[in-house]
Amino acid sequence: MIVRVFGIAILMGLLQACNAQPAATDSAVSGSSFNAIPSATKALYAAEIEKQYQQMLANRGFNGSILVAKNGEILFEDYRGFSNFKTKDPITPNTPFHLASVSKTFTGMAILKLREQGKLQLDDTVDEFFPGFPYQNITVQLLLNHRSGLNNYMYFMVDRKVETYRVKNKKGRWVRRTRTIKMPPLKPGLLTNQDVLDYMIKHRPAPLFAPDRAFRYSNTNYALLALIIEKVTGQSYPTYMRDSLFIPLGMNDSYVFNIADTGNYIPSYKYNNVPYGIEKLDCIYGDKNVYSTVRDILLWDRALYEGAYVSKASQELAYQPYSFETKSFHNYGLGWRLLNSPTEDIVYHNGWWHGNNTVFTRYIKDSATIIVLGNRYNRNIYKAKALSSAFTGRTDSTELEE
Repeated sequence: MIVRVFGIAILMGLLQACNAQPAATDSAVSGSSFNAIPSATKALYAAEIEKQYQQMLANRGFNGSILVAKNGEILFEDYRGFSNFKTKDPITPNTPFHLASVSKTFTGMAILKLREQGKLQLDDTVDEFFPGFPYQNITVQLLLNHRSGLNNYMYFMVDRKVETYRVKNKKGRWVRRTRTIKMPPLKPGLLTNQDVLDYMIKHRPAPLFAPDRAFRYSNTNYALLALIIEKVTGQSYPTYMRDSLFIPLGMNDSYVFNIADTGNYIPSYKYNNVPYGIEKLDCIYGDKNVYSTVRDILLWDRALYEGAYVSKASQELAYQPYSFETKSFHNYGLGWRLLNSPTEDIVYHNGWWHGNNTVFTRYIKDSATIIVLGNRYNRNIYKAKALSSAFTGRTDSTELEE
């Protein structure tokens, strides 16, 4: 179901109005500081976006929802395919998707909100919150920007391990092979954030490097940040996010999936429509597990532009780079990936969990946003950045990191 803001049929009649300037008092969103986009310009944007979308996603097996907005106004949106392939329930504007790592944008900003309220500081160390935490000098900031050196829990909270061994091949030469060894389960049932912390305290999995030595993306950081939110607020992470963020911002179709929700698990799908069942790590949150819609994420985007959730000063902290060991256009802030190329400054996060592929890309200087949520594995979703050429006039081949 494609929703065009203005029909293509009226496009030619509007072309001559493209140079019209909006009145100074026009506002795209009630109560916002955005200037309204002239009608003809919106029609041009919508037509170009739809053209690219058809080529890039719609004709390449896309199953999900997409929304492109500028100045807070929806330029283009589409809802395509099924939320459940067994029941054939169609995807609608109210269909929530697992955001995967896009969830980190919520966790990161929630931490900065608590900092503004004086409930924690970025230089607080993890062991101040959790006595017995075995790693020293790991601060809240180092969790946020992935410079803690902690290994990813996905590699040590598993019931199998990969072992490397040597064997002679048919020519008599020693070669390396790998095999997967099944291990006893850590505990029956599904794992939680507390299980991750308890395992780290008891077994002390080796860190990858000393704190603040380098950048290494690790979901462990954000699983711990969710626990810190719980410790500081006295609420569960799902409850806190609902009461302090989703409800105040009107994000009525958003929630955090947790162990209490397993009876309502929404599957995602492999490329061949085979569903993923619920797995042992599926109830760990903070790094993932926010469910939302493209329209709710647009509300999140607007709240950030307007400073309605966290201040502009806190966002400046979040959107600056922290890792400089290698020269690259890519970097990581506090809960956000960054692309600082010669032609573009982009704040974004992508996600991938099971069959869920997600994109939340924000063009701060252009006040524009691209949101794509899919529940059937499709790598083409990560090419959605190219749609920005419709409103920036720039074609940039720089890839966004997953």
